[in-house]
Amino acid sequence: MQPRHENPLTRLTLAELRTRTSMKWRKYPSDVLPLWVAEMDVPTPEPVAEALSAAVRRGDTGYPAGDDYALALGEFARKRWDWDGVTPDRSAIVPDVMMGVVEMLKLVTDPGDPVVVNSPVYPPFYDFVAHMDREVVEAPLGEDGRIDFEVLEAVFRELVAGGRRVAYLLCNPHNPTGAVHTPAELERVAGLAAEYGVRVVVDEIHAPLVAPDERFTPYLSVPGAENGLSLISASKGWNLAGLKAALAVAGPASAADLARMPEEVSHGPSHLGVIAHVAALRDGGDWLDALLAGLDANRALLAELLAAHLPAVVWRPGAGTYLQWLDCRLLDLPDDPSEVFLERARVAVNSGIPFGTGGEGRVRINIATSPEILTEAVERMATVVG
Repeated sequence: MQPRHENPLTRLTLAELRTRTSMKWRKYPSDVLPLWVAEMDVPTPEPVAEALSAAVRRGDTGYPAGDDYALALGEFARKRWDWDGVTPDRSAIVPDVMMGVVEMLKLVTDPGDPVVVNSPVYPPFYDFVAHMDREVVEAPLGEDGRIDFEVLEAVFRELVAGGRRVAYLLCNPHNPTGAVHTPAELERVAGLAAEYGVRVVVDEIHAPLVAPDERFTPYLSVPGAENGLSLISASKGWNLAGLKAALAVAGPASAADLARMPEEVSHGPSHLGVIAHVAALRDGGDWLDALLAGLDANRALLAELLAAHLPAVVWRPGAGTYLQWLDCRLLDLPDDPSEVFLERARVAVNSGIPFGTGGEGRVRINIATSPEILTEAVERMATVVG
């Protein structure tokens, strides 16, 4: 089905983007093309802009209240994922996904307990977990960039033998590889978690951002995942990171755990953030479809650009997120190629090293930009080779 909206990724010029004051456009000098942090080069979706403008006009800028977020996400999940697991009685608003992850891990682990992650993975998983006095334990992904279940089971077995409570922090879809976990994979996760008594907390912030020919499966929708806890937000799908809000969702068997979360946590989200996210979820579907088509075109473009200019880069296209994971080890560059791309090509991409084991020699690139900017970035990157 053809999207009914113009591709949002082609709406803004580089000059217009450089007027922005957010992190993506202010961290580096103006001669650098920024394809790093998870911000998209898109205009604000009209339903979101209209909802925010109306709220400001009526002075509706107080504290968040009510079940609008849960109801809107529930409607979206039923329509997009055929899942009716988001209800007000088993959900709670939180400031953002990572703060929600922290609060959920507090509910199911104690200080000093281990939290398993699949490296390479989103760097804040390490930082936030360590800061809350839990031990980060890696269960590295397989060579195919997907969960290695033999490794995962071995880690679970070893950790529970120590007598501590164990949690598994799953990223679905996975950041940085873009892997979209299949129902069979998620059922296997649930089975192993049940067998070893491990509690699963899932970051599903990129859930709306799955290629048109793929399908996202919520972890809580698979058999055996009833005692899981999920964090979901509209922030990545509609570029709303500056409008803080997210939803913690409990499986049927973990509702009592979620109920123990301090009520004060719900004071952290922005009221305007909740308004923006609700508008996106309820009225931003056509805009999202146009974005997904644009991202799909950019994946194809990236394949062409790499083949033409950087054929030694090893890349497995990720169907989820707008982030792509490039293996640059055959380019004969230092262990951190991102430094070379920045210094010599004036392109900012994420270093793979902070993503943990499996990150050395890799970079993460953000393709949520115009085809022109993506093309120039890869062409610049190619100048450092040879």
